Amino acid sequence: MLGRFRSNERHIEIDYGGPMEKDYILTQEGKAKLEEELHYLETEKRAEIGERIRVAREFGDISENSEYDDAKNEQAMMEGRIAEITRILGEATVVDTPKRSSKVNIGSKVTVDMGGKERAFTIVGAAESNSAEGKISNESPVGAALLGSKKGDEIDLQGPTGRDIHMTVLKIEH
Repeated sequence: MLGRFRSNERHIEIDYGGPMEKDYILTQEGKAKLEEELHYLETEKRAEIGERIRVAREFGDISENSEYDDAKNEQAMMEGRIAEITRILGEATVVDTPKRSSKVNIGSKVTVDMGGKERAFTIVGAAESNSAEGKISNESPVGAALLGSKKGDEIDLQGPTGRDIHMTVLKIEH
């Protein structure tokens, strides 16, 4: 899958395929949110699930106890999330968003015209992307194509579904 970027200064082609090593990139805000989630899981949530397991054990035979099974499953998912957050925080590169820049960087809020509709995205690392909040990964096709662009640049790319996407950068905020 290729993306093409046009501006007065350059032409870039981005290859989205192929194996890549996982490098975690976080903004300061993303790092703080993960640290907050980790603290909550390690303190309040872990204690809450431990109590549910203790209460479920009091019901007797745990081999046929669905409440015990549910609590143990939730505990396993929570411990997996704790391990994931710990790994991300340990391996992540925390980037500072430039205060003044005419180019799109990680942490930038970008407003684009996309097929006649104005859309706003904040470019973040994959670990903190959330499409419902308008936070897209720098590794996504749209995020990767927007990095380094300037106001007025036109970008053509092929989305993950094969659909052609044309965008014009309208505004960049940091």
